[in-house]
Amino acid sequence: MGSAFSFLISSTEPINPSLGDLPESCVASVLVYMDPLEICKLSKLNRAFRGASSADFVWESKLPLNYASIIQRVQNFPNNLCKRDIYARLCRPNSFDGGTKRVWLDKSTGRVCMSISSSGLAITGIDDRRYWSRIETDESRFKSVAYLQQIWWFEVDGEVDFPLPVGSYSIFFRLQLGRASRRFGRRICNSEHVHGWDKKPVRFQLSTSEGQQATTQCYLNEPGTWKYHHVGDFVVTGSVTPMKVKYSMTQIDCTHTKGGLCVDSVVICPVEFAERLKQRF
Repeated sequence: MGSAFSFLISSTEPINPSLGDLPESCVASVLVYMDPLEICKLSKLNRAFRGASSADFVWESKLPLNYASIIQRVQNFPNNLCKRDIYARLCRPNSFDGGTKRVWLDKSTGRVCMSISSSGLAITGIDDRRYWSRIETDESRFKSVAYLQQIWWFEVDGEVDFPLPVGSYSIFFRLQLGRASRRFGRRICNSEHVHGWDKKPVRFQLSTSEGQQATTQCYLNEPGTWKYHHVGDFVVTGSVTPMKVKYSMTQIDCTHTKGGLCVDSVVICPVEFAERLKQRF
């Protein structure tokens, strides 16, 4: 009998622990220190990681501190979402101010980015078809751009009053000389109206409700290519009241006309995204 009992003991093999044996709470405490894309990849490992990756405190650490204020400003944001789904939803473009502006989170970092359409800008003479027209295009995230045929006084202004999180931001105008279209599946650009931009530089300006200012200027060139023109940078320091930011581009030398310009949008993004933005399009 003793020998039989010893046989049962000797045949029992030790159990080797695996990642799947870790408590979800421990896994979640580690995921907090990883970026969102890494969390999504690790969620596919096993059930423990999948459950831990859904923990509210994990995703709340990735959301902007003032994400609740951002949600209040966007249109048709769903209620009763968990923090993971809130993050996922905010990573999609969310419209506000009547659909003329969109805000989203960068998927990798959770930083806030924003785009303002040409319809959300104050453009001198926009309602006079002798000067301006609206053009539908798939090359804009808003599906339309403002096209300038010819004008003497060129002025485009805008402002945004939004609860941006603390950080440093850059502002860009997205512009193109010439009118792009497609023929037989190929992209072509009509530059017949392009003139006047080589005589005087365009002046870009920004100012904030906290007294920050920036001014740059440049000549517009390279027809047929969408370019991001840097207006300047500003810093959000975390005041309770949302910072109001104003931006403009002008070329008001009335000694000559200018034309053939597409105005798509204004982009506001973290300063560290500036180089990435310039490489697009």
